[in-house]
Amino acid sequence: MFGKKKDSQIELTKLSSLIANNMEVSGDVHFLDGLRVDGHIKGSVLSKSGTKSLLVLSDQGSISGNVSTYDAVINGHIVGDLEVAHFLELQASARVTGNISYYQLRMDCGATVDGKLTRLGDSGEHSNVVELAATGSK
Repeated sequence: MFGKKKDSQIELTKLSSLIANNMEVSGDVHFLDGLRVDGHIKGSVLSKSGTKSLLVLSDQGSISGNVSTYDAVINGHIVGDLEVAHFLELQASARVTGNISYYQLRMDCGATVDGKLTRLGDSGEHSNVVELAATGSK
């Protein structure tokens, strides 16, 4: 009677790297597998192309620069463009100031985006552009 729902969750990836909440990194960060950011990065955060990488940005973390990864769970602050090839989850404390490209998106109540949302098609092309200018109150 009920069809099986297609699984759209993040493929589990080992979080092999951590930028702790007492760290600040200036410069681009390139990573494989998984990266958890509790600290602050001033530079781009890029996963190796073709890998099923995972970026987790906690509510304590921030990134000032462009971000490109396969999967992402965002609960902190990003100032820059965000490109996620597969699944993007914006949790309640997420704040993104920049354009977002994604394939699948989950956005919790409270997350804010000040930029353009663009859904990537199956072959990587951009489609379904949505302009957003959302602000949250503190």
